[in-house]
Amino acid sequence: MDKMDKVEIKIQIEGVGEVRATLIKKLNPKTYQKIVEALPIEGRVNLWGDEIYFSTDLQINLEKTSSKVEKGDIAYWPPGKAICIFFGQTPLSRGDEIVPASPVNVVGKVRNNLEGLKKVKQGSKIVLEILRK
Repeated sequence: MDKMDKVEIKIQIEGVGEVRATLIKKLNPKTYQKIVEALPIEGRVNLWGDEIYFSTDLQINLEKTSSKVEKGDIAYWPPGKAICIFFGQTPLSRGDEIVPASPVNVVGKVRNNLEGLKKVKQGSKIVLEILRK
């Protein structure tokens, strides 16, 4: 299977277009492996402040969790079996901090079009897939 330390993905979002991102193994190796093996992953967008999240069939436990994230972080949220993309403040944020609903396993980073994520609408189709060169 995929033994690479990083994998480039594209995130296709209805009404927004394509966003490029990198999944990084060393952040949370088990979470990374399960997500990479499951690609492509498709869902419907839920919004929570400036966070996109969508449910998956993946069952992944807490690993090296973060209770604060950075703009552009991609993470897995175990309680909701969801993949999250953070592009700004959430309802729990204070000041400039970006705070998830509960600890998440960060697995990657959005590389472009972060501002475009502000146009995402609730219920839009989202697809994560490996970027083929």
